Amino acid sequence: MTEQNSLIQQLRRVPLSSLRVFESAGRSGSFIQAAQELGISASAVSHSIRKLEESIDIQLFERTTREVNLTAKGRLLMEHVQRGLEEMQRGFVLAKTEDPPPLRLHTAPSFGMQWLMPRLSRFVQAYPSIDLRFSASTDYAQFENDDFDLDIVYGEPRSSLIEKVPLAVEHLTPLCSPDLAKSIRTPQDLYEHRLIQCDVQMLQWKGWFEANHLMSPHHYALRFDRSIMAIAAATSGMGVVLESTLLAQTELENGTLVAPLRAATHDIQYIGHYLVYPKRRTRHEAAEVFKKWLLDELGLRPTSVTAQP
Repeated sequence: MTEQNSLIQQLRRVPLSSLRVFESAGRSGSFIQAAQELGISASAVSHSIRKLEESIDIQLFERTTREVNLTAKGRLLMEHVQRGLEEMQRGFVLAKTEDPPPLRLHTAPSFGMQWLMPRLSRFVQAYPSIDLRFSASTDYAQFENDDFDLDIVYGEPRSSLIEKVPLAVEHLTPLCSPDLAKSIRTPQDLYEHRLIQCDVQMLQWKGWFEANHLMSPHHYALRFDRSIMAIAAATSGMGVVLESTLLAQTELENGTLVAPLRAATHDIQYIGHYLVYPKRRTRHEAAEVFKKWLLDELGLRPTSVTAQP
């Protein structure tokens, strides 16, 4: 028997319960938290982990008096065990239902409201048989809990357990109402106007002024923690906002916002949003349909990038 076949036979004898204990302890970084989650004692968790390490002849955790941490090999195994448990859970759910599973979509709030919602009716009309469940929050979707199938996030995710697709290159430029734009002829005119700041934006006014070789103001009269509110404030004539032309595309198209300095200044360009989903051997059919539709709407060709740890 080859070494690989011997290892396979060895792994077949590993109880599923041990893998669940390992996954919970590795994810939480605590034998005590794993015990509480699984409804067993901390000593039972420790015993199970010890037996698992002995059966596969791999040290999975580094233990100190205060904490436990996965070893390099433990982290590698953890990634595959999580994916395997997730697939089994998903398989049980699919096997118990006769209807196609719903498409559970999560998105960053401003992208969801500003860009996706004005276009979502086209998806619903094109695919009326897909049961779409839509949610928005600033938290990333928890794929390990099988709560969502797809997530559109702001900022590049770092998890090694997901696939990620960079969405459109976004352009940041000063935007304001048409009436306000009448008094903005040069970049220096911005100093005479109220500048609206979005505090959670990765790139802000300071970076735009520096990119255009201008001094940045030290004070902003209006600050928001969501792009959707900052865009609404600019649409109402409250001031000038530095925002993504992608997020403000509807307002730019209907004329409630204009970009008075775009021809005379440099935009800041960056990839702000990513479509992410868990690594799976089996694909959710509706998720694949939505992914293709989304990329088509953005004018992108389907592609995927595996996130690096």
